Amino acid sequence: MPRSVYYYHQEGKVNSYKESNKELDKKILEKYNNSKGRYGSPKIKKELEKYGIKVSQKRVARRMKILDIKSVIIKKYNPGPAKNKVDDTNKPNLLKQEFKAKHLREKLVSDITYIYTKELGWTYLAIVMDLYSLSVIGYSYGKNMDADLVIKAIENARKKGKFRKEAIFHSDLGSQYTSNKVEEYLRELNLRHSYSKKGYPYDNASMESFNAILKKEEVNLHEYETFEEAKLAIFEFIEGWYNRKRIHSSIGYKVPCELESEVA
Repeated sequence: MPRSVYYYHQEGKVNSYKESNKELDKKILEKYNNSKGRYGSPKIKKELEKYGIKVSQKRVARRMKILDIKSVIIKKYNPGPAKNKVDDTNKPNLLKQEFKAKHLREKLVSDITYIYTKELGWTYLAIVMDLYSLSVIGYSYGKNMDADLVIKAIENARKKGKFRKEAIFHSDLGSQYTSNKVEEYLRELNLRHSYSKKGYPYDNASMESFNAILKKEEVNLHEYETFEEAKLAIFEFIEGWYNRKRIHSSIGYKVPCELESEVA
């Protein structure tokens, strides 16, 4: 043993780097647990910065590895060709993959995703998202995948503020969205309906991203016994976590409700 090391320990000196790591580990675990294991090193780094803790992402990732923690993982989405024939006549893509909006309620995107329960089998969640804030402004969860499910989600979105004149409402070509009932309702609201190309989910990439987040951070981690249990979990995820606490890199690591309140 080198003499310097012997005398260092004899004098009871404190290793400042080790002490710093101990404090950092506590903060990392706090942010990780607050996110219910949903955050990886990039978002934890940003959360630490909010409290004046300057640290590199590499160091956070290294400490997380030592702590044996990591964010929940999801399989990559691999789109496949559409199986059913879809009539896309007179159904233009007005959004054209321009997912940035200058104003609230200017560009809205929507989709339906499946959620499994032991009680009923597949249940259905319709979502309406504002592309300016990435906030879920309307949703409807039900036992049937029909036009009424979509209309209810749009009705709930209206409660979050008026749509801009001739705002874009973008969806896929699913039969629920192309039904006469939904098309007529969108016209009543003066919303311009935009459609993804058939079998091409990248035209609605923002909604695909939300669905992936929902599955990765909530649905795939649990088995829901009943419809009501799933309904409560969805409410808590959207209103308690996604809209109010989850930071997003594409909006400058802000929370959706921050942008909603800034321009409301």
